[in-house]
Amino acid sequence: MNFKVNPIFENSTVSILDSIKTFNNSGTLFGNGDRNKIKLFEFGGKTMNIKSFKIPNVINKIAYKYFRKSKARRSFEYATILLEKGIGTPQPIAFLENFNTLGLKDSYYASEHLITDLTYRELVEIPDYPDHDNILRQFTKFTFDLHEKGVEFLDHSPGNTLIKKVAENQYEFFLVDLNRMNFHDLMSFEQRMNNFSRLTPQKGMIAIMSNEYSKFYTAKTEAEIFEKMWQATADFQEGFAKKKRLKKKLKFWKKS
Repeated sequence: MNFKVNPIFENSTVSILDSIKTFNNSGTLFGNGDRNKIKLFEFGGKTMNIKSFKIPNVINKIAYKYFRKSKARRSFEYATILLEKGIGTPQPIAFLENFNTLGLKDSYYASEHLITDLTYRELVEIPDYPDHDNILRQFTKFTFDLHEKGVEFLDHSPGNTLIKKVAENQYEFFLVDLNRMNFHDLMSFEQRMNNFSRLTPQKGMIAIMSNEYSKFYTAKTEAEIFEKMWQATADFQEGFAKKKRLKKKLKFWKKS
């Protein structure tokens, strides 16, 4: 077993470890648990969010033991880096990895549970969401700040940014699902624009984001930013559609 707790929560180590060890039989399920299962636990007047990662296949079991850090460990370490850079994310609490002779058996990441108002997904699905344009522009500035700090969040997708209203017309943003990130000294224009590709298929939203991004990134014109951001989005949507069609065919062949 490999277990590490954030020094901030060292006094609660026993309680944290007990919650992780009894994960299957305790806690309150959060979300649908399709791939990874998340449960909520109360401790020390706070709510702890524990994510149990899907048990890896045989190849990944070996890889996560000998060659790569597990998703749980990366989530913990990346959250720590983000906070050091002044980027919003739930406070990391601990991670635990269980190994057997073959490799990684299971793993868990614990963080503080945040109560927020919405995610980016609501902006995509509810065009008339209150203060929509303002939230979208503040989100774009948040993403620009990520890029300026060299953070390439590879899972920058609709459900992975939590948004909290903190004052009239003012919002804070928090990244979740952190296990896939790259850190750079300097991000290229292509890397920056590709980082928007998963967020929305709506051209109007891309237009607003490119307009806002151009206010801070002056190396390119607004037209150049829009063109590159929209092309990255279109390429992603096309690839995503191809994968869906392929999955349908595979399911059909299996049934027949």
